[in-house]
Order: sequence, then structure tokens, then C-alpha cells
Amino acid sequence: MKRNVRLFAVVACVLFAFVFMGAEKPKSEPIQAKIGVISIITGQGAAYGEAITNGIKLALDEVNAKGEVLIDLKVEDSSGKQEQALAAAQKLINSEKVVAIIGPTLSNEMMAAGPEANASGVPIMGTSTTAKGITQIGKFVFRNALPESQAIPAAVGQAVQKYNIKKVALLYGNDDAFTKSGFDTMKEVAGKLKLEIVTIQEFQKGQADYKAQLTKITSLKPDAVFCSALYNEGGVILAQARKMGLKVPFVGGNGFNSPKVIEIAKDAAEGLIVATPWFGEKNDPKVKAFVAKYEKAYGKKPDQFAAQAYDAFYIITNALKAAGTADRAKLRDSLAATKNFQGVLGNFSFDAERDVVMEPIVLVIKGGKFQIFQ
Repeated sequence: MKRNVRLFAVVACVLFAFVFMGAEKPKSEPIQAKIGVISIITGQGAAYGEAITNGIKLALDEVNAKGEVLIDLKVEDSSGKQEQALAAAQKLINSEKVVAIIGPTLSNEMMAAGPEANASGVPIMGTSTTAKGITQIGKFVFRNALPESQAIPAAVGQAVQKYNIKKVALLYGNDDAFTKSGFDTMKEVAGKLKLEIVTIQEFQKGQADYKAQLTKITSLKPDAVFCSALYNEGGVILAQARKMGLKVPFVGGNGFNSPKVIEIAKDAAEGLIVATPWFGEKNDPKVKAFVAKYEKAYGKKPDQFAAQAYDAFYIITNALKAAGTADRAKLRDSLAATKNFQGVLGNFSFDAERDVVMEPIVLVIKGGKFQIFQ
């Protein structure tokens, strides 16, 4: 009898401790998933791809260290070519069985890879695809890259106001969806602001000599040049323009948002005006921590493309946690519901078309670095 009483007392104590002292609940298993990345690792535009993959890998290490989500990252090189981007998407979707894809780098690559991912029911998010019509590819296509349709009007508007611009020359790459889209937006904004377009000049990727285009522009004496180019061509254009005595302000598209422009053009990059969601000197604890970690890991400061990729990885993994499973369709729905995500770019939401809702920042290159345009 005494033994039973003692046993009852022990059981009662254990129950009391469990109920009132708070017994530890068993930890839930982490969500495990594969995420694919399509980026320019080799070839022209590799600096974009390097920044993007660096940003993703930094986020990967942080997320996996927390243990709630464990991601196996699969990176594929597109070399900036549509056919390679498509092949990479097919491999990631069918062989690797990824739950989502980040990339590819260029808008014309997304025009090839996006439909494939959408048809396969795999969420795909562009972090640097800013051309018009990207998310209209289908309901599985997202982007967190600020589109040219939002960035260019902000940069042009501030430049026009500060410099009292009345006449402009337009210069753009005519063989790339991204640079063509940037040009279309520049032309549209110029029309809305009733600016006189004195000339429209074209070039192609890989071109090295822009003297013919710049000579024509110089002869017409515009107040500014609006240029839509990737950093390789953009940096050379700036260098040649300044050498020829064309000193008017340049307003660039999203392709100019890379330190590579300063590296290529050097002092000729001074005064270039761009709009971006990213400013590395922002007085924000999240931004400062990201910049410090990135610099420690890679020996350089992150650019816009690194920051957008870093945030994109967090947006996807947060959506995975919200979905509670590595299911492609459920992840798509969870991604689409993303509102007020606080990343290194600031406050971010997806609109009804899975496109960007956020405010651009207008910057100018001054003293060899990007600064707030005032």
C-alpha cells in the first residue's frame, strides 16, 4: 500500500512539472528542400552572376545555420545565353527536382526559362530581370528586382528637375530584351515630360567603338543622355563620351548599377545617375550587418545584384516556412502572399501580378562611389 502511495506521489510530481513547469515540446523537423540557381558564372556579364551567387550563398549559410529550413543549393551557369538558361531550368526542374529557382540573370534569359518553369509548376524568381512583361509569363513567375518601369522614371525625374533638362539623346542596346525595355521606358518618360528627343542611337552587345553614335549625339548638343546598357558596354560608352568632350549628365538604366561601371569608366563614371532599391551606405542595422558579412566573406562591398539575390533567398525560405512543406504549388501560393518583408533593400511586397512594390532610391556616382543624388 505504501509503495503504491509513493508511486502515486512520484507520478503526480511528474505531471505537475509537465503541466505547470512547462515541459519541452519535441522540436519539429526542419523543412528540407532543393533550390536551384541559374546565373551567369562565365562569359560577358559574369560580374552580375558573381554578385548574385555570392548574395545567395551568404543567405544560404545564415538560413541553414538556424535549422528551421535546410536548403540544398544547385547552381547552374547560363553564360548569359537563352538556350543555356532553358537547359539549366530543365535540368533543375526534372533532374534535380528543385522546389524553386532563383534567376536567371538577364530578362531575355527569363523569357526562355520562365515559361518552362511556369509550365512545370515551379516557382521562379528573377532578382535582376527588370524588363517589362516578366511576371506576365505566368502565375509561377516572380521577381524582386525593381523593374525599369519604376526605376527609370525616378532617375529621369530627379535629373530633369535638377539640371533643367529640355533636350535629350537616347542611346541603347538593341539586341537585348533588358536594354530594349529600358529604352522603351526612357522614351515613354521623355514623352510624358515633354522633352525633345534630338536623336536615338543604337548599339549591340560586345561593341567596342561608339564614336559614330557619340559624335552624332555631341553634334546635336543635348542637355543629357539617357542610356540603357549593361555594365560592359555602359562603362566603355561613358569613357569614350567624356574623352570626346561630351560632358552632359548621363542617366542610366538598371544595367549601370554595378561597381564594374566605375572600374571600367574610372573618372568618366562621375555624374552618372541611376535609380535602385539598394544603397549600401544606408543607416540601417540590417544593411550594415549584411555589408559587413559580405565584405568579410568576399573582400568587397555588395552591389544591388548581391542585395537583391540575398533578399530573394530569404523571401523564398520564409515562404517555405509559411507553407510548412517543400511543395511547389503551396510554395507558389505562400510566395504570392508575401507582404511587408523587411530585407536589406527595405520594405518589400508582391503585388497581384507577383511584381515589386517598393520605393526606388536615386543615386549618382561621385568621388568614385554611388551616393544619394541631391
